[in-house]
Amino acid sequence: MAELHLPPTLPSFYNDLPRTVDVEASTVNEAIDRLDERWPGLRDRLCEPGPALRRHIAVYVDREQARLDTALGPGSRVDVIAAISGG
Repeated sequence: MAELHLPPTLPSFYNDLPRTVDVEASTVNEAIDRLDERWPGLRDRLCEPGPALRRHIAVYVDREQARLDTALGPGSRVDVIAAISGG
């Protein structure tokens, strides 16, 4: 089971979405699918069609930058980070 850490802005869009979620998944893509099953529309906030991660979203698995096809092992930590921009 992987432990997903979500950005602080994301839970405000979904009822009962915690900042940390345990998910049974073998890849980052599958983990996002599991989240989307429980909180419909979440995939659209993280991914573009294709699928690909949105430009302003970065994902790290065990402190290494990851892609959708990055494998998750038992106890993997997945950090989803939303870019902050401004001028």
